[in-house]
Amino acid sequence: MACFVVPAVEAVAVTAAYLVAKKKEQKIATPKLSEGAEFSASDVKITWSKRLSWLLALLWGGVLLLAFEHFWHGEVVPFPPFLTAMADPEDTAEMLHEMSTVGVSMAVTVTAVWGAICAAAQAKVAKIRKSLASKA
Repeated sequence: MACFVVPAVEAVAVTAAYLVAKKKEQKIATPKLSEGAEFSASDVKITWSKRLSWLLALLWGGVLLLAFEHFWHGEVVPFPPFLTAMADPEDTAEMLHEMSTVGVSMAVTVTAVWGAICAAAQAKVAKIRKSLASKA
């Protein structure tokens, strides 16, 4: 019914964190490499805003897909109260239960998958740094 609301709330919070991280990273002055210069091992990194953008893509993609699916089945409507389960108190209790079980588990799973993606990317970066350091 409304399981997509929990990941949507997480996506809004992550969007705010992404914007803050992006702004902070833009303030950091990075030296520009000249045309003939090569990358050093310290130049190879994945910024937090880049990592958060991956989580944003996962969360917003899932939220949009689930919202469309719920709209398709008539559980979400384009007029108030928007969620059909909110019209009846018994359905509201069921909706809140679904949000607290299914919605939270979806949000946790997506975040765990993102953590695994970040760990794999960090391992790849470490391998590249080691390779560049050995060449220097």
